[in-house]
Amino acid sequence: MENASKALIIAGAILLSILIISLGIMIFRQASGVVDSNAMDEVAVSSFNQKFTQYEGENIRGANVNALINTVIQNNLTNSGDTSKQVVISVAANTSWNGDKYTGETPQTEKKGSAQTGKSYKVTCKSDEKSGYVTKVIIANAGSTDNQE
Repeated sequence: MENASKALIIAGAILLSILIISLGIMIFRQASGVVDSNAMDEVAVSSFNQKFTQYEGENIRGANVNALINTVIQNNLTNSGDTSKQVVISVAANTSWNGDKYTGETPQTEKKGSAQTGKSYKVTCKSDEKSGYVTKVIIANAGSTDNQE
C-alpha cells in the first residue's frame, strides 16, 4: 500500500510539472505574438511613409514634386475607406505653381495643379503623432521659411 501511495504522489508531481511547463509555453507564445504584431505595425508604417518621405527635402525639382502629387492622389484613392491613411497636400501661399494650389483642407483624389518643372521646391512631411502615418505634405518654394501647419 505504501508503494501505491508513493506512485500516486510521483504521478501527481509529474502531472503538475507538465501543467506548469505548458502554462509557461502558452504565456511565451502569447507574449511573442504581441511583439511580432508591434514589429509588423512599425514595418507597415515605415513602408507607408517611405512613399512620401523619399521626396522630402530642400531642393526638390518640380518633376519630383509632381510625382509626389501623383503618389498622394493614388494613395488617397487606394485607401479611400481608411481615413488614417489619407494624405493632404498643402501648397504655401507664395509658391510658384501651375493651376490651382492645394489648400491642405481635405485629402486630394484628383490632380488640379502642378509644380513648375524648372523650379525647385521644399517638401516637408508631417506625421500623425498617434499612428505615425504621414498625413500632410507641405510644398513651398526652395529656401522658403513657409511651413504651414
